[in-house]
Amino acid sequence: MKASRIGATVVAGLLALGLAACGSDDSGNTSGEGGEGGDYTVGVANFTLGGPYFNGMDTAIRAQAEERGVEAISTDANGDAAKLASDVEDLISRGVDAVIISGGPLESAPAVLNSLDAAGIPVVLVDRQFQTGEYTSWLGPDNERIGVQDGEFIAEYLPDGGKVGVIKGGPADNSIGLARTEGFLSVIGADPRFEVVEAPDFGGWGSDGGLTVMENLLASHPDLVAVFCENDAMCLGAQRAIENAGLSDQIVLAGVDGQLEALEAIAAGSNYVVTGLNSADEIGRLGLDRALDILEGEDVEKDTVVDSPQITQENAQEHIDRLNEITSGS
Repeated sequence: MKASRIGATVVAGLLALGLAACGSDDSGNTSGEGGEGGDYTVGVANFTLGGPYFNGMDTAIRAQAEERGVEAISTDANGDAAKLASDVEDLISRGVDAVIISGGPLESAPAVLNSLDAAGIPVVLVDRQFQTGEYTSWLGPDNERIGVQDGEFIAEYLPDGGKVGVIKGGPADNSIGLARTEGFLSVIGADPRFEVVEAPDFGGWGSDGGLTVMENLLASHPDLVAVFCENDAMCLGAQRAIENAGLSDQIVLAGVDGQLEALEAIAAGSNYVVTGLNSADEIGRLGLDRALDILEGEDVEKDTVVDSPQITQENAQEHIDRLNEITSGS
């Protein structure tokens, strides 16, 4: 089935809702008591909360549960697929009505999906769309399109072309990262003005990894004019390495996610020039709403693509203001 798309108007409305403060641990936490959503309990099975994006997703789901007046039970598998499966079994035993899975870098979780199917419990995937197994519904970004957007911006921003570096998060089969890079390369790699060099090591999706990979990349290719990173965290690390090398006036950066620090760098007119929004808050809140729609018997879409607008200096402050509004409501 072709994925449908949620537009910016809906997204803006979701962003206007403030996040409610609530804690998290891997033994399971609850938020929300009675109210609009009925007497539902929604499990939130996180493959990992080891990064700001996935923490933000979990927080958004639980905040929306509180807004809707339902109970949410959150777990953290700490990056262990077997632990994720046992977490889901525990959620089933606790009588949850639906489960939202934030799969992080996990490509598939057949045991998890099979258990939920056998128990007759609907499952909503947020951000990560598993490559195998049956799920009830998925909401997430068009990662390839985000890469295309970045590529189009860089192609226009650098009319003289030059050498462009690519920093991947890893591992090699990570479909989200692959889609982003493939989208970027479909533009830049096909343009004869540009030469592409991919970093030989993975950045691990973190700032420190991006810093190290960028330092190594500059040792071999000091003549780079741009760098594309599969997420903003790695690009922020790469930006530090470029600054340390005294090359900030030579090399521009393009990332993905819309992380606050990246938006601030873009708004300030630094060499971080573009990113694509992949909002954990928007997707998390939509995921909770989707789970409740299913429980209420509504006919929901199988796959929903959440729009990922391009963010440049022209509109970065607008997105910063929205993120600050969310934070101030927590």
